[in-house]
Amino acid sequence: MSQQAVLEAVLERITYANEENGYTVARVDTGRGGGDLLTVVGSLLGAQPGESLRMEGRWGSHPQFGRQFTVENYTTVLPATIQGIRRYLGSGLIKGIGPRIADRITEHFGTDTLDVIEQQPGRLVEVPGLGPKRTKMIAAAWEEQKAIKEVMVFLQGVGVSTSIAVRIYKKYGDASISVVRNEPYRLAADVWGIGFLTADRIAQSVGIPHDSPERVKAGLQYALSQSTDQGHCYLPEERLIADAVKLLQVDTGLVIDCLGELAADEEGVVRESVPGPDGEPVTAVYLVPFHRAELSLAGQLRRLLRTEEDRLPAFRSVDWEKALTWLARRTGAELAPEQREAVRLALTEKVAVLTGGPGCGKSFTVRSVVELARAKKAKVVLAAPTGRAAKRLSELTGAEAGTVHRLLELKPGGDAAYDKDRPLEADLVVVDEASMLDLLLANKLIKAVAPGAHLLLVGDVDQLPSVGAGEVLRDLLAEGGPVPAVRLTRIFRQAQQSGVVTNAHRINSGAPPITQGLADFFLFAEDDTEEAGRLTVDVAARRIPAKFGLDPRRDVQVLAPMHRGPAGAGTLNGLLQQAITPARPDVPERRFGGRVFRVGDKVTQIRNNYEKGENGVFNGTVGVVTDLNVEEQRLTVRTDEDEEVPYDFDELDELAHAYAVTIHRSQGSEYPAVVIPVTTGAWMMLQRNLLYTAVTRAKRLVVLVGSRKALGQAVRTVSAGRRCTALDHRLSGGIRDA
Repeated sequence: MSQQAVLEAVLERITYANEENGYTVARVDTGRGGGDLLTVVGSLLGAQPGESLRMEGRWGSHPQFGRQFTVENYTTVLPATIQGIRRYLGSGLIKGIGPRIADRITEHFGTDTLDVIEQQPGRLVEVPGLGPKRTKMIAAAWEEQKAIKEVMVFLQGVGVSTSIAVRIYKKYGDASISVVRNEPYRLAADVWGIGFLTADRIAQSVGIPHDSPERVKAGLQYALSQSTDQGHCYLPEERLIADAVKLLQVDTGLVIDCLGELAADEEGVVRESVPGPDGEPVTAVYLVPFHRAELSLAGQLRRLLRTEEDRLPAFRSVDWEKALTWLARRTGAELAPEQREAVRLALTEKVAVLTGGPGCGKSFTVRSVVELARAKKAKVVLAAPTGRAAKRLSELTGAEAGTVHRLLELKPGGDAAYDKDRPLEADLVVVDEASMLDLLLANKLIKAVAPGAHLLLVGDVDQLPSVGAGEVLRDLLAEGGPVPAVRLTRIFRQAQQSGVVTNAHRINSGAPPITQGLADFFLFAEDDTEEAGRLTVDVAARRIPAKFGLDPRRDVQVLAPMHRGPAGAGTLNGLLQQAITPARPDVPERRFGGRVFRVGDKVTQIRNNYEKGENGVFNGTVGVVTDLNVEEQRLTVRTDEDEEVPYDFDELDELAHAYAVTIHRSQGSEYPAVVIPVTTGAWMMLQRNLLYTAVTRAKRLVVLVGSRKALGQAVRTVSAGRRCTALDHRLSGGIRDA
């Protein structure tokens, strides 16, 4: 092996970066003239083009790429030459300075530039075109950059990537190093993007003992929050203890003791005996917010159902024959018997649920409910969990509909402007795509419904449950529960002509879809997973647009069963971006970790951020990058709700590309065409409700790409096991209120 060496160079461009392990391939300029660039490989995550790096590592040779330098660790150094300083400042590292301003500043101050910014930033006003406002901004950004660098150096020593170091600094400022040193497990709770495993690694490097109670309690809370990410509202105590022992590698006795301490802490966890999925009692362990939400949601629903008040009193004594005849004249169509029952329920019961598959007339039923309520001068409020679903609801009813978040006016921190003390001014609240409502959001929504108002929840219970914890729609439909419901089962004649609708119902009943002879449902058979991935891209980016005249960015959506693998959403996004929004000299772009963002990119938000936009931007919101400003270090996304949302460059880990998304993330959205890779590589994920959800996202066209064997597996496999939730028991009085 070659000897240890040091290389100083300016980072010109990153050609490849894997954000999961930090492995990077980059080209650097050693400043030796001739314009030749050298390849360096290794962990460079966080370094930005334009920075001068001092890299320690070894020289080696690659059979294809020739001489290269393998980096073992690096530090950024301030450049010394005018050209280096200009590149450094122009790279967009300091807010307020882009390439144009960098040229002006270096022209004026030469090699003293960095000293001036550091020691006499007031002098920047000498530069033509730099006013006091911009000068102040540059000085503040430089100071922050310097403070971040100090934290970075410390954090790099404990193996934290730059983007997370920036977050830690933004959260704790000058206290960052002290928090990391003394209370590292706080990071997992306070800083988005840091889980227990990262916090644990940091704790280890700052010397916190493996068996400290602080570590064990943090591990228990992490195991519970992981289970809420998988949809559970609680975990049975035995399973939690087993998970924690495996995660922490400590004695069972210690875990049991620490769990006892957490249960005694008001903000720790809640232990309660509930009927388990099989009806036998289990000791359930909840994180406090989920226990509160489950109790509150059950209590609020029962209160709404029992109240004597009625904000739609006219429907208690209405002549239904007359009302429905008037409605048929107005809409031009008769309601089927089960639809009539649903309309009657929604207008006479305080809470009602309407469920059913595609083509069964859910939408027309909702429109009928709204028409009748409006005819009696009722105030109707319409909402759905996503922007797309709200838009669709609005088109359908001819009335304004918004997202649940906007309706409740959620504030930073997640509190709503409308709640029990300030309910919504509405006589009837209709929520579509209710299968997407998770426990926490459903609780916020139901709290805001005024006593006496009517609530109609509409959704398809056979779709995947919500991304967040709980199975609210299914729990409300549980047998013997107090909530009245109608399930529409009859497929209307015009819908029977649609291959998409027919096959959705076939899949849902366990029969394989028909893949030949239909004008709107196709299978491209390909057994090799990698080939299937490439074919998926070709179908979505070229074949569908050419044959059906659809826009590949706006109208076609690739829905993958999983994120990883050659036919997973991650890989397909990279390939689809190359095909649909390739790099061009006139298209601005910004690299962040392993991703490159360009103007024109289709992107999605991957966390709930209550601080962004008017009422927060939520996990699953989709949009298009409309602007990328290097000087302001800002990228702008126009979301599905037509809101322009700015992202600072250091917030780009909240965005992912959305040319391909996982089926879970597509809930509540509809697309003219969907392309679904169904491969044996996704074997573990292939389940009936997953495939059914994907197919029902399509309005006009479905193309499956992959193996018949994998397709058969998906149709046959009924999802294993229910989520751990006790809402159905709380609603039916099976658990007394704590």
